[in-house]
Amino acid sequence: MKDLFFTALSSCPADYVEIRYEYFDGTELSYRGAELETAGSSRRGGGIVRACVKGGWGICEFVSLDNLRQKVLEACADAALVGKEKTLLADYEALPDVVSKAAFINDFRGVSYSDKLALIKSYNEQILGANHDIESSLVNYTERFRQVYFASTRGVYHYKELPQVILAMSAIARKGEQVQRSSESFSSQDDYSVVLNRETAAAEISQRASDLLKAPKCEAGRHTVILRPDFAGVFIHEAFGHLSEADFLFENEPMRKLMRLGRKVGVKELNVVDDGNMPGMLGSQPVDDEGTPTQCTELIREGELAGHLHSLETAGKMKARPSGNARSIGAGHSPIVRMTNTYIKPGKLSKEELFAGVEDGVYACGLYGGQTMMEMFTFSAAHAFRIRNGEIAELLRDVVMSGNVFETLNNIDGIANDLSIINRGGGCGKGGQSPLPVTFGGPHLRIQDVLIGG
Repeated sequence: MKDLFFTALSSCPADYVEIRYEYFDGTELSYRGAELETAGSSRRGGGIVRACVKGGWGICEFVSLDNLRQKVLEACADAALVGKEKTLLADYEALPDVVSKAAFINDFRGVSYSDKLALIKSYNEQILGANHDIESSLVNYTERFRQVYFASTRGVYHYKELPQVILAMSAIARKGEQVQRSSESFSSQDDYSVVLNRETAAAEISQRASDLLKAPKCEAGRHTVILRPDFAGVFIHEAFGHLSEADFLFENEPMRKLMRLGRKVGVKELNVVDDGNMPGMLGSQPVDDEGTPTQCTELIREGELAGHLHSLETAGKMKARPSGNARSIGAGHSPIVRMTNTYIKPGKLSKEELFAGVEDGVYACGLYGGQTMMEMFTFSAAHAFRIRNGEIAELLRDVVMSGNVFETLNNIDGIANDLSIINRGGGCGKGGQSPLPVTFGGPHLRIQDVLIGG
């Protein structure tokens, strides 16, 4: 493949050209209620050529590797039609040819189709039979194995294998017009065992869905809130991390000013990083989809903006160092600036000390979704608990947290030392590309004066 790619790239009429080709092998099995809803496999190959001429990009998508040189020339010709400026792509120290093969602990490809189907059927039956409040369920098993080949006119070549296995379970409970849902998911790059022996999780989500039907709503108003690490991680990913992606910044002058390096955005104890090189994490790989080595990028250092996430183009235009964050979900998609493994670094307090400082507050757990608009956010907790005199008390439902991300980060008054980074199913969505494997996390966070809309 290497010789084929570099032959097609030789003497190209462009400032820069890259070829990426991928083989994909995937399986999905899912139950919705008592019915088997999905049972299928997909195997396909495809690729994309991207060329840059005078700052303009041309793209040629393809399925077959035949006539690859012609596809390269088509992308170059398209780029020449739109290019009108100087090409600005940052330089970086390329790694030697990268060959990154999956090192499985327990390879899901060695497990029979019937065993996988029997596994999720058993979880589904357990959820449906858990109690009389459970109306329906959703249990999904997904596996993916991507083989990605890449070469560019900069002499960069890599081959990487990107596996993933996912188990996602939801219990849906109903009482009259009220419906409540509780979910959990598990995922791994290298270990099929992550989906096994999850009966306890199935029982917990079933019971929680039922309990939420009887749980009181949280009253609207300003509250002291402690975020569980999973909520803290999704919060920093969604409300802050996307603002750090430089393709969002370099064409948006107001946001460039808002996200200028050195600006104080949180308390001095706050430190946030994006690290695409962490062993065993779903967002990790040796190089991104432009061949740039992944690395750890400080986004917030002691409460001040310390870095942005970059592709070659955004780094070139913003006179920055490429950070290895140009990522694509697969064949036929151009890489765009994306997070990898984004988390809040731990603080100095124990979890017990964090809770001891709260006489009356809310403990927000999980996150079902929400929306952001510039620096404003609204997020819904999967569930929550009242905190009374430093202790976790009754379950709460319908907890919706809103505010300005920078005001919220400045209202943090406690960061625990219990960092947790989470491999889960799902993924990040942006620019029509979803789901992209990422992880997120942090320690428990205590935040003052949080607006909850109950």
